[in-house]
Amino acid sequence: MRYDYLIIGGGMVADSAARGIREIDGTGSIGILGADPDEPYTRPALSKKLWTDSEFGRDQVPLDTASDTGAQVHTGVSVVSVDRSRASVTTESGDHYEYGDLLLATGAEPMRIDLAPSPRVVYFRTFSDYRALRELTKTAEHIAVVGGGYIGTELASALSLQGVKVTLVTSADILGAHMFPPTLAAGFDKGFAEHGVTVRRRTKVTAGAEASARVQLQLDDGTTLEADGAVFGLGVRPRTELADGAGLAVDDGIVVDELLRTADEHVYAAGDVANYPDAILGRRRVEHVDNATEMGKAAGRNMAGAAEPYSYTPYFYSDIYDDGYQAIGTVSTSMSTIEDWKSVGKEGVVYYLDDQAVVRGVLMWNVWEGLDVARTLLAEKKPQTEQSLRGLI
Repeated sequence: MRYDYLIIGGGMVADSAARGIREIDGTGSIGILGADPDEPYTRPALSKKLWTDSEFGRDQVPLDTASDTGAQVHTGVSVVSVDRSRASVTTESGDHYEYGDLLLATGAEPMRIDLAPSPRVVYFRTFSDYRALRELTKTAEHIAVVGGGYIGTELASALSLQGVKVTLVTSADILGAHMFPPTLAAGFDKGFAEHGVTVRRRTKVTAGAEASARVQLQLDDGTTLEADGAVFGLGVRPRTELADGAGLAVDDGIVVDELLRTADEHVYAAGDVANYPDAILGRRRVEHVDNATEMGKAAGRNMAGAAEPYSYTPYFYSDIYDDGYQAIGTVSTSMSTIEDWKSVGKEGVVYYLDDQAVVRGVLMWNVWEGLDVARTLLAEKKPQTEQSLRGLI
């Protein structure tokens, strides 16, 4: 088969790219090859709304890519190689697809330990993983969540709200301390205890096994944690094998220019897998949904001839219990911070500054406006003071 536009990867980038193509080209053929058994869907719901919003059902997860764009979506298809000289790709089953322009939207895969996934062991990433974890909650009284970062804390929060006993394993002393200033991190951490979550701190899982319908996790402090199931949120790594095999530049992701093109003018990359030059923050790779949707649309438009530099700087967000935040730029307590609270720990803004007093990141805690102001502030790259920042957002 041949498509004018071929997309490898069936996630939110693929959906946005197909929609971007259609903004420029209403008739060109679009093919999407996704290893996922599901057609493109909204990924954030898997660790957020599907657990916390009773009015948000599984039927609202699909993005209706095929019906909205006319793209042909092939699910359960794994691509094993890209032949740029022939403008074609080969699948695991031996099928070949030719393309006019190709988008690598292969995303990222979860990090694993030496413990095979099963109905009781979930490396959380996909809609299938959500269904497996939801099924596990029907019988499990106790679930271990491994990883105290972005996904791990969202899952621990979600599961504890289902009445499941949760033990969260983290290498941190205080949950959120790598991102949030001390007072905020302490309150964030306390929220888990208030909801019955047991936090095993300053430790990592070194090995695991299943036995007698239980999961046993060996920790590096010499103890063993036993639960009815375990879900892992240990971070992800970009899926760059196809690009690497095709001779394209790879450096913590697939290297692209401001038009999201690789060194091959007919091959683009976008989303979690793309290492791109952010117009404000410099070259980076971003794993959040806002980037996936905006970059996917930009890549689609450029594949269809728009030739528009991707100049958007994305943000990210999370919801934990009754609190939520949105953030943009580098949010790390390795930098100095200036805090501007309307109510300390409840509603306010944290600015992250480098050693030149230039703002490099902005965290808005229970504040749901101000992103444009934050982007402008990051773009200015001027030294700031507590007085100049107070009340800005």
